[in-house]
Amino acid sequence: MVTFEDHIEAGRIAKKVREWGKSLFKEGEKLLDIAETVENKIREEGAQPAFPTCLSLNGLAAHFTPRINDPLTLTKGDVVKFDMGVHVNGKVADTACTLEIGTNNHTKLIEASKEALDNAIKIMKPGVVLRDIGKVISKTITSKGYTPIINLSGHGVSDYIVHDDPSIPNYDNKDETTLTEGQSIACEPFATTGQGMVKDGKPCGIYMIINKKNVRSEQARQLIKYLETTFNTLPFTPRWVKTPGAMILINQLEREGILKQYTQLPERSNGMVSQAEHTIIIGHGQIT
Repeated sequence: MVTFEDHIEAGRIAKKVREWGKSLFKEGEKLLDIAETVENKIREEGAQPAFPTCLSLNGLAAHFTPRINDPLTLTKGDVVKFDMGVHVNGKVADTACTLEIGTNNHTKLIEASKEALDNAIKIMKPGVVLRDIGKVISKTITSKGYTPIINLSGHGVSDYIVHDDPSIPNYDNKDETTLTEGQSIACEPFATTGQGMVKDGKPCGIYMIINKKNVRSEQARQLIKYLETTFNTLPFTPRWVKTPGAMILINQLEREGILKQYTQLPERSNGMVSQAEHTIIIGHGQIT
């Protein structure tokens, strides 16, 4: 019999930290301080971050995490995508919300992605066709006067893997694949005032091991061993790696194709973006 105790616990902690973390978002606060406070809170709750806390601003849809000594602060009017993940023994819970700093100019945009998520979750049951989830998301967002981002999607989550099959579309992509009992799914609609597409931007400082080939350097081998032991196949940030000279070694491992660095994902036309996300175990309900 399949049990979900660790996954449900990861979801409980993710929900608790997300709601607690909302109070951290104030004008003048450093994004670095917010991210590290959230990540430390996850650890205090007895779990581990499943990926670096992402705090993407305004037209940046996803994949921004502060770097070491990052000076960036929140300013009045910023629209922040607060995307965080928790894992318990590799069982991942992924959740996100959008917050506006000190103004209410984008309330309807924020509500559009949240309502799209809520409507999608209502139909996410065994046997439901993926394209129908996309239809619900797209219909909800467009009915509010916004555009879904069609080249971002929700995704399955599995042991020590944040992005797995299936891909959950934010529009009708004609995919007739059906959901099955027990699948763990992160559904994440993105709404925008722009064209509805993201492009690859700057490197974001989030890395993952993609190739375990041998390297000559003993220091590099030791770092790989540390990364595998500590993060397994989950994404990480150099902020979490305390090894002396780690950044030089990380750059070397990226050049050799052992590590992949993700890119920031700005909306193609620089439209404002909102995001909402919960993790669902199909047939067992929402856990975040």
